[in-house]
Amino acid sequence: MTTPDKAEKSLHKIGEGIQIYIITGMSGAGKSHAIHCFEDSGFFCIDNIPPALLPKFTQICKDTHGKITKIAVVIDIRGGELFEPLFDALSLVEDMGVFSRIVFLEASDEILVRRFSETRRKHPLSSGGRILEDINYERKILSEIKNCADFIVNTSEMTSRELYDEIRRIIEHEASMRKLPLIIVSFGFKYGLPVDSDMVFDVRFLPNPYYIPELKNLTGLDSRIYDFVLHSEIGSEFAVRMKNFVEFLVPQFVQEGKSRAQIAIGCTGGRHRSVAMTEYLARELSSEHVAISRRHRDLELKS
Repeated sequence: MTTPDKAEKSLHKIGEGIQIYIITGMSGAGKSHAIHCFEDSGFFCIDNIPPALLPKFTQICKDTHGKITKIAVVIDIRGGELFEPLFDALSLVEDMGVFSRIVFLEASDEILVRRFSETRRKHPLSSGGRILEDINYERKILSEIKNCADFIVNTSEMTSRELYDEIRRIIEHEASMRKLPLIIVSFGFKYGLPVDSDMVFDVRFLPNPYYIPELKNLTGLDSRIYDFVLHSEIGSEFAVRMKNFVEFLVPQFVQEGKSRAQIAIGCTGGRHRSVAMTEYLARELSSEHVAISRRHRDLELKS
């Protein structure tokens, strides 16, 4: 497996939503096995899609608003002349802000000839001549897309299981580089739960500054409220436990392939304890896997 330097250019797109893997390469190199591996890993898969339809299909997936985010498609020489517009299609997909990777499968001439002989299948470019001539012609046609591939997998000596493991390594390699958008939201239970949250922490058990006259009209953004909440014995212990718990969960979210995660922290009115705890978690959470943002939903509402 090889990963060209251009992979670094695409990292800023990772985690913004949809991921698309383009599976291509030599006929007989194992693309059908590869697409099944992606399917088993939870990807929405299409075999032999014309390149011109890729941007339209990408838009359909974007319109699902997060229901379809992991996609793998096979685009290969079976499309004939339709294979040529692939670069234009990928450019349009990139303009849509969608992360894509190209996985190119290849094998030696000897292995490809043997595979076609054993299955008695015709090569897609067969002109009635020798199979080796068809293979060489296909290599020439695919040379440009191979040079642009993010991953090149030589299946000459691979079993189906070994190919499956290699695809899994590719998926996990990408997942390890993704930055998961993590939104931390403070809120007041009296105004209802944030409906789009993946996890909710209830901090109403912490000491409440609302009942202290000189603190009542301040918010969790004020250092006096922050210190009151975080420097209490129970507040300090809970904050550390919450941070450790979230740090444990974040890599699991990334591995699962979530496109975003939202953590909600709630107190009664959403102005004191939850705001202070949200500020603490956003400041202290340390993970190379996340891009953190914070929001205080009910901060401006009067209790």
